[in-house]
Amino acid sequence: MKTITEMGVAARKAAAELRRRGTGEKNALLLAIAERLEADRDAIFAANGEDVAAAKAGGLSAAMVDRLALTPARFSEMVGGVRKVAELPDPVGQEIWRREMPSGIAIRKVREPFGVVAVVFESRPNVFVDTAALCLKTGNAIILRGGKEALRSNIALAKAVRGSLAENGLADAVQLVETLDHSAVSELVRATGLIDVAIPRGGERLIRAMCEAALIPVLKHYKGVCHIYVDDKADLGMALSILDNAKVQRPSACNAVETLLVHQALAPLFMPMVRAWAADKGVTLHDDGAGVEYLSLDLNVATVRDWRDAIAFINANSSHHSDCIVTNDADRAAEFLRDVDSACVYHNASTRFTDGGQFGMGAEIGISTDKLHARGPMGLEELTTYKYVVTGDGAVRG
Repeated sequence: MKTITEMGVAARKAAAELRRRGTGEKNALLLAIAERLEADRDAIFAANGEDVAAAKAGGLSAAMVDRLALTPARFSEMVGGVRKVAELPDPVGQEIWRREMPSGIAIRKVREPFGVVAVVFESRPNVFVDTAALCLKTGNAIILRGGKEALRSNIALAKAVRGSLAENGLADAVQLVETLDHSAVSELVRATGLIDVAIPRGGERLIRAMCEAALIPVLKHYKGVCHIYVDDKADLGMALSILDNAKVQRPSACNAVETLLVHQALAPLFMPMVRAWAADKGVTLHDDGAGVEYLSLDLNVATVRDWRDAIAFINANSSHHSDCIVTNDADRAAEFLRDVDSACVYHNASTRFTDGGQFGMGAEIGISTDKLHARGPMGLEELTTYKYVVTGDGAVRG
């Protein structure tokens, strides 16, 4: 088994080769990977079934087991995501801007790969494939380290992906860290000169541990404490539908709503509707969970004086991930969208749309609540940096 340093060296060589591959070649790699995944479907499902059984026997939470399980629908979505990434425009080489300067030089700001990306994730085996596809499309080599609960699934997925890449001399463009030693994570985020950026996909404890140990940049969100504020000028049927989708469709997701805020004038009418809905859907309501990420069928509920009070509440208690206002008042909505300091803000739409696929990015490598480089769902463009390409005709600075 390779050390982290050896993996980093191999990844840099693979990244240099990927840089030379054109868009057509990279798309062909992705389509071949999709075919190989489908060919290895039975082995992948068998490995995932073993992981799920072990997780249940080991007492893993229901939310984590849900994230771990590869259903036929999720498998199809995962493979479809690879093909979708192949169809998307390639950002590498894209000109961001061009300037002709009086000095005689021409400057172009051009997108290019990071080089080597490390992704550390928990539970969700589809993350392995999603991130590999995005990195390959953008010319980045990737080193992945999954959680112990998904090790069998990840090994099966890595066998399929790397087997396909090996036919093109690029097996080391995607590597899996198989050791369960936690020191491997620290080594990844301290591998200066070998790894360019790290992206955690997991719980708050993992993300904080990575950030505390890191010597390289880390793109992350700590948790998803998302809010829906229902204004007294809201359509109540719409509000209940949005709430139901944002809480019940997949409560273990980071873009699921965790807190409902209700205008105090609306509460006598709307809260009985909420309680009836909660009883029907098995949702437990709380009145003391501000700032809590439940990742389950639990929901904090609070009343606020008005939309401005809601904005203040959200900015004080949210994780700056995804927050929504439900109202028919355009001015109040505009103020909310302007003043709520979150990566994604919504008017009359479910927070569950915070997703690379839903944003037209194909698969996503994660969601960032940082304000430097990337914010919100991170797709192809967010996996590139840029350089300045300067040309002249003997130009010298005076």
